[in-house]
Amino acid sequence: MSLFAKQPFTVLGLFGLIVASPALAQSPAVPSMSQNLPALSVGQVVLNAGATFAGSNEPIRSGLVWRIFEDRGDASQPNIVARSTSPAPSFTLSPGNYIVHVAYGFASASKRISVQRGNLNERLAINAGALQLKGAVSGSPIPANRLTFSVYVPEAQNSEGRLVIADAKANDMIRLPEGTYHVVSTYGDANAIMRSDLKVESGRVTEATLNHRAATVTLKLVGSAGGEAFAGTAFSVLTPGGDVIREAIGAFPSVTLAEGEYVLIARHEGKVYTREFKVESGLDRDIEIIATP
Repeated sequence: MSLFAKQPFTVLGLFGLIVASPALAQSPAVPSMSQNLPALSVGQVVLNAGATFAGSNEPIRSGLVWRIFEDRGDASQPNIVARSTSPAPSFTLSPGNYIVHVAYGFASASKRISVQRGNLNERLAINAGALQLKGAVSGSPIPANRLTFSVYVPEAQNSEGRLVIADAKANDMIRLPEGTYHVVSTYGDANAIMRSDLKVESGRVTEATLNHRAATVTLKLVGSAGGEAFAGTAFSVLTPGGDVIREAIGAFPSVTLAEGEYVLIARHEGKVYTREFKVESGLDRDIEIIATP
C-alpha cells in the first residue's frame, strides 16, 4: 500500500500512516557569492559554487558537502583538491580542468568545468527531498529511542528492494533523491514492525508517522498472583505455531510485541512453566506465570 504526500501540510491517515509534505525549511539567507572572496595569487581563479533544488531553483542552504576533483581525463582515481560544507563556498583554484561534486545526503550532482582566469560562478541542481519519520501506537507518540527505520529503493521482483539506509532514528532528516521508497519501522527489538511506501519530492520534506499495533509486556514467573518475580528465569515468547519471537533472562524482562496471540515458556531451576496470552495494541501490562508445585 502506497500513500504519497502531494500537497504542502496535507495530513492523511490511512492504514497506520500519517503523512505531511511541507517544503524543506530554509535557514537565513546565504551570503552573496561575490562577498568575502579570498585573496588571489597571480594566475589563480575563484570558483563560486551553489546548489538548488531541481525544478524550483530554490537554493539549498544546509546539508551540503562539496568536493572538487582534478579532472585528469582518464580512468585513474581523481585527486580531491578542495572540499567544503558551506552552502555557498568559494574555492581558489589553479587554472585547469575540474569535476565539481556536491552531495545532499544520499543525493548528489556533479559537473565538469574548465577554469582559466577571473571568477567563475556555478550552480548545480540536485533532484532531492527528504523523509522525516515518527511512530505512534494507539494515537500516542512512540519515544524516539524505541524506534528504528530502514529505507529501501523498490526493485522489480524484490518485495523489499535495495537497502539505502538502516537504523535511522525518529525525527532524523533523511535526505534522498526524488522517488518512491519502501520504509520499514521497527518498534522495540522483536516483531512490532510496520511498512509503508513513501514518495520523496524535490525540495520537500515528506513527514510520516507510522502507527504500530503493538504493546510492551513485562514477563514474570511468580509463586502467586502479584507475588515477587523469581530472578534468573529464562523466558521464551513463541507464536501459536511454535516460532520463537523473543528470548530473555531475568526477573521481569520487557518485550514489545505486535498485536496477537502468543505462548510464553518460563524455565527456572530445572522446571518448565507455560501459559498462553494475548497482546492488545496500546495495552502495556505484566504477563505472569504462576510456578505451580
